[in-house]
Amino acid sequence: MEDLGYLKNDPTFSSRAIHDGNEPEQWSHLAVVPPISTATTFKQNGPADFKMFEYSRSGNPTRNCLEKCLASTENAEFGLAFASGLAATTTLTHTLSAGDHIVSMDDLYGGTNRYFRHVATRFGLEIDFVDACYPKKVEAAMKTNTKMVWIETPTNPTLKLVDIAAVAAIVKKHGSSFLVVDNTFMSPYFQRPLDLGADLVLHSVTKYINGHTDVIMGAICTNRSDLHEQLRFLQNSIGPVPSPFDCYLVNRSLKTLALRMEQHMKNGLAVAKFLETHSCVEKVIHPGLPSHPQHELSKRQCFGHSGMLSFYIKGNDLETSKKFFKHLKVFTLAESLGGYESLCELPSVMTHASVPKETRDKLGITDGLIRISCGLEGTDDLINDLDQALKAVILQ
Repeated sequence: MEDLGYLKNDPTFSSRAIHDGNEPEQWSHLAVVPPISTATTFKQNGPADFKMFEYSRSGNPTRNCLEKCLASTENAEFGLAFASGLAATTTLTHTLSAGDHIVSMDDLYGGTNRYFRHVATRFGLEIDFVDACYPKKVEAAMKTNTKMVWIETPTNPTLKLVDIAAVAAIVKKHGSSFLVVDNTFMSPYFQRPLDLGADLVLHSVTKYINGHTDVIMGAICTNRSDLHEQLRFLQNSIGPVPSPFDCYLVNRSLKTLALRMEQHMKNGLAVAKFLETHSCVEKVIHPGLPSHPQHELSKRQCFGHSGMLSFYIKGNDLETSKKFFKHLKVFTLAESLGGYESLCELPSVMTHASVPKETRDKLGITDGLIRISCGLEGTDDLINDLDQALKAVILQ
């Protein structure tokens, strides 16, 4: 990767992503690739006498391999896989009790926002949304009953950054709370929140970690044995587990994560730099650009950046945005991100439509804000596609 002043990445990352949890010696036939274990139940030597696996919801050999590998990529002792990112979020929230308080980032994934506002609050949880880009606002929001602090960095879709170490220090001062960092936009290759003081890191594995737009999955990693024990109990008790085949696919995808993220970064930065000089664009948001207000923070806590960026199209209205999408040929208009194919979407009416309009307006999620996930195509192809679509709409 080009030296852009970021932290130097762990040179063992790729080796750990390939080998940890995948040791052939764990199988009697020494398979180099972990097999897909579809068994729902396992023979016991006697009543309640079993070696490791009892029932596949409680534990599965293929899922076990994946969870160990995921933990390794985040420098964590424990990893847990779930049926989706929101299944992981739901399970994590079940560690709380009625009357507990959550401090949440105000700018976050629309599904998390919807779950917190319209589901979690129904069960007696109190939630405040704050701009965690300012750690003092997090501290001001902390209460005696605060149990969980939830942040995304970079945020979805405005790519604001949160100083993880600063927020972690605040949370640790309030000893009964724990800090969760949604690391979906970065993947463990470009950011490892546990190393910066977070208690738990969460992923929508659907995105960069899987990277092939064919699996829905979530994950949580932690070094805290107490939280791991609670989550392992809930994973079994609630049952939001992924299938063995999906675990096999994600485990396979982890082997190329480092290579894929390098190309995502290359394409994302090139597209961001191009759009920043384009006459049909009002503003580009990418933490890797010096114009980003938290560019220096990105260099302090990240190893680089993914293929995510957002921009405001000139005109900044719904009709202009709709026309722009119709002219695209390489980019696909679709929700989600992090796959090998390049996607773009309009958060105001798609991923963040469930966010109250007054909140979207406050965050800058207008009808002219377009979110891009740069895939693995040729860089020039992506730039040329955006160029022709912008000119067709704005310069017609």
